[in-house]
Amino acid sequence: MSSRPAVGSGGLRHSRVKNAQPRPNGHRGSHRRPRWSRFRGRPLFSVVVAAAIIVGLPTVAYTGVVATARIADAASGHRIGTGTQPALGGHRNNGGQNGGGGQNGGGSDPGAPGSNPGGPGNPGGPGGGGGGGGSGDCQVNSDLVPNCGVLWGVAPGAFTGVAPTTALANWENTSGRDAGIFHVYHRGDEKFPSAGEIAKADEPGHKRLLLINWKVAWGTTWAAVAAGKEDGRIDAEAAYLKSHFTEKFFLALHHEPENDVKETAGSGMTAKDYAAMYRHTILRLRADGVTNAVSVIVYMGYEGWCEQPWFKDLWPGDDVVDWIGEDPYETAKPGAYAYGPFEKEVNGTHKPATFAGFYSWATTTHPGHPIMLAEWGVFEYTPDLSQKPWIFSTVVPDLAKFPQLKGIVYFDSPNCPKGDSRIDSSAQARAAFRTLAANPIFDVGLTPGSSSSSASSMDTHQLM
Repeated sequence: MSSRPAVGSGGLRHSRVKNAQPRPNGHRGSHRRPRWSRFRGRPLFSVVVAAAIIVGLPTVAYTGVVATARIADAASGHRIGTGTQPALGGHRNNGGQNGGGGQNGGGSDPGAPGSNPGGPGNPGGPGGGGGGGGSGDCQVNSDLVPNCGVLWGVAPGAFTGVAPTTALANWENTSGRDAGIFHVYHRGDEKFPSAGEIAKADEPGHKRLLLINWKVAWGTTWAAVAAGKEDGRIDAEAAYLKSHFTEKFFLALHHEPENDVKETAGSGMTAKDYAAMYRHTILRLRADGVTNAVSVIVYMGYEGWCEQPWFKDLWPGDDVVDWIGEDPYETAKPGAYAYGPFEKEVNGTHKPATFAGFYSWATTTHPGHPIMLAEWGVFEYTPDLSQKPWIFSTVVPDLAKFPQLKGIVYFDSPNCPKGDSRIDSSAQARAAFRTLAANPIFDVGLTPGSSSSSASSMDTHQLM
């Protein structure tokens, strides 16, 4: 998450904030006795009730079977991927070793995730299904690309005093679905993933993929990393990964680098320095024997930066990038610069003649790479609380327009530089987001060959 500084403002640092979501209040049931209860014990009443049971049970059973079938049909009918989202068969696997090494977050990045406690497990909801549940047939491959459907995730808990692992459970309870991707942030010599993050990745019945941002150049420059001056740091992390975490995970390189570029000779922070840092880190991790990191390059996606002459120099090479990410945000205020349906977050532009939109740029300049929204959010507009729910309602229809968009990770915070992005900033927003979360398009198995994850609330009306 970043504010959008005026182009040319230099390497401004930006704040990333996320918030734990309060657990929804339990619903109180009514305990009043029905009026007909005063007839209990009367012979005639008993005969009538018995007859009703005999006649009605087959109808109830039939209704249950039909409802189950309709849910299954809805699940298969809403899933994007058959025809509209083909698997990216041409995607590289780099000789069997996916690159690792990334970096995240600047000096204002959230927290110090390396010390996060495990936190409580996600209580789920009625009919809860985490990363191990569900009955769909969408699966990820070795590069964590789903053959159909869309990966669903969140980046929780920054600057709230709540550990991300705890914030994750709260957010999942509020949204009604487990996060298939758990986005966390690390920097410098912090070893990742932390014990708490590993526990969340491997939680029984609630498997999650980790998306880890690592700022390997913390305390130094991109050029210094590229020159090998932080190889000890990279090697130490590689050794930690091999001994502590061998599952596949996403690893991002210094996300949103546009905001930190300094095109001054000798700064060590030019766009070319970034590309060299990214490439060196990934190749070093591979040489160290790290084979489970799926590399992601994460841009801001702001068109003002994308039009800069140095923007193309950020690219480190097709062979060291597995996924392309962007971090778009919208406001729910009608008429504002960043207002509109979900498609505006994915591919918005105000100057189509010079920049067609980030998704268009990524898929034409670097075809074959899957795309993810590594962060996305909608800022509340309190004078009209109907706008944010409306934007949430456009997500699923708009996903069909972007077949290479394979993952969306929500950034939830009450204190973003531009506003309140929480999914429950209003009761209306929370209801709309829960409806979005329940859509079966997000039922994706998180281990190749596994069954899919499912929403923890699978109400029939939400699937039809």
